[in-house]
Amino acid sequence: MSSPPSSPPDSPPDSPVMAAAKPPATQPWIEKYRPRKLDDVAHQEEVISTLKRTISSGNLPHLLLYGPPGTGKTSTILAMARELYGPELMKKRVLELNASNERGIDVIRHKVKEFAQVAVGSRDSVPGFPCPPFKIIILDEADSMTKDAQSALRRTMEQYAKVTRFAIICNYVSRIIEPITSRCAKFRYKPLSADSMTGRLKTIATAEGITLPDETFRALVDLSEGDMRKSITVLQSAQKLRGMDQQLTPADVMEVAGIIPTDRLVDILRAAKCGSFRPVQTCAQELIYSAYPASAILNQLLPILLEDESITDGQKATITRKMADADHKLSEGADEYLQILDVIACIAQTISQPV
Repeated sequence: MSSPPSSPPDSPPDSPVMAAAKPPATQPWIEKYRPRKLDDVAHQEEVISTLKRTISSGNLPHLLLYGPPGTGKTSTILAMARELYGPELMKKRVLELNASNERGIDVIRHKVKEFAQVAVGSRDSVPGFPCPPFKIIILDEADSMTKDAQSALRRTMEQYAKVTRFAIICNYVSRIIEPITSRCAKFRYKPLSADSMTGRLKTIATAEGITLPDETFRALVDLSEGDMRKSITVLQSAQKLRGMDQQLTPADVMEVAGIIPTDRLVDILRAAKCGSFRPVQTCAQELIYSAYPASAILNQLLPILLEDESITDGQKATITRKMADADHKLSEGADEYLQILDVIACIAQTISQPV
């Protein structure tokens, strides 16, 4: 009897068969299309021109970059470090920390201080790059650091300024203590313009083989309010949801971003004007069951309420006070359904009262 055919040996991990079977790696587009050079950073011409002159001089002060999220602060520092050291030496010369996670005084005293105090080797250089004799520590979201940690950071900045430069990134410069701000060159980042955001989004869509109508680009720009990171994230999420072969519509973008349709918000005022509690309760239940965040309902309802000419200014003042009170309670952990119900009931009661 002939022996059964033997099974083929397992393919080694690096064989072409196994490589073809592996699914392609997915990468967030915000990282895939992050600017690699200072010239690629959009809409921050004054900051970029100043930093380029600084690089050419070979001397870099401590930096404090502040402004709204998604405007290119972290991308600028990483691109600058890449132009200073090159991709390989940058791994040794740059320490990047997210201060919102590592924000205590122990991190400053140990992790930051240990990196800052090590001198730079004179032989570490890469042809074609300036490779100045100092390292860079990037502290992202530094406005989340405690006051004690900021005080310890100030002493570290003073002590090791010859061998280490700090790049401090934050959204609110008022939350950084004055002894730190006075030691840094400050750069304010502006929200990105609609034209610069649209151009960047079109570049990404072309690179990914996506064709979008102009209305979809306008929807992405409008909902992001100058935040490029948010617009790119929503674009990728919406495209993954619809499929790469399907064309995105503004409605798809709004759904992925959690934007409440205008007609649902108009229904709130319509239910409040019915003069009965049952429509008010039903409206609140439908909004919460649709998984819309209560804070988003209040934020989007406010402009619609203010534009309603059938409601007097005095009534609007009463309602907006109730909305502000509900927003505060939500931030303290109050029940979302009860707060939305309370706001809609206040609208109904206020409108029903004689002027």
